[in-house]
Amino acid sequence: MFIQTEATPNPATLKFLPGRTVMADGTLDIRDPRAAERSPLARRLFAVPGVTGVFFGSDFVSVTKDEGEWQHMKPAILGAIMEHYLSGDPILEGEADAASAEDEEFFDDKDSATVATIKELLETRIRPAVAGDGGDITFRGFKDGIVYLAMKGSCSGCPSSTATLKHGIQNLLRHFLPDVREVQAM
Repeated sequence: MFIQTEATPNPATLKFLPGRTVMADGTLDIRDPRAAERSPLARRLFAVPGVTGVFFGSDFVSVTKDEGEWQHMKPAILGAIMEHYLSGDPILEGEADAASAEDEEFFDDKDSATVATIKELLETRIRPAVAGDGGDITFRGFKDGIVYLAMKGSCSGCPSSTATLKHGIQNLLRHFLPDVREVQAM
């Protein structure tokens, strides 16, 4: 098995591409070992000293570290990913939980058309680019002209995430939707 690695804009996160499907549907952002209990792969990755976050995309795994050095951590992470795929274990054990309160959306019914356009732009123009950098951005809400987005994977805590939000996503949404005044991360 050959696993490729890619740098991300976030120096604390590295993207691993195992050459196979990671998440068939959706994404999963795991920020602590307790939350990793339902995923054999996440448990293996959190067992590597210095790992502080794991993100599963469709065909990649992003791993976030603390102060450790990638040259010391990378072999152990590659080994954990390879061991997982060779074991035949699933990515998630049991049924996926229902959407948590953290994933609930909020907006007024009168804004449904605007929200539908926001979601379409996120899905077609923004999320594919962000996935290329090892992360994900999802819609959380729209209120008083402000779009609220959740930043996951390498986007969470990335030094350039503010620029991505304000200069990239906000400008794109404002171009297509005059009702959008601002974009904020949650």
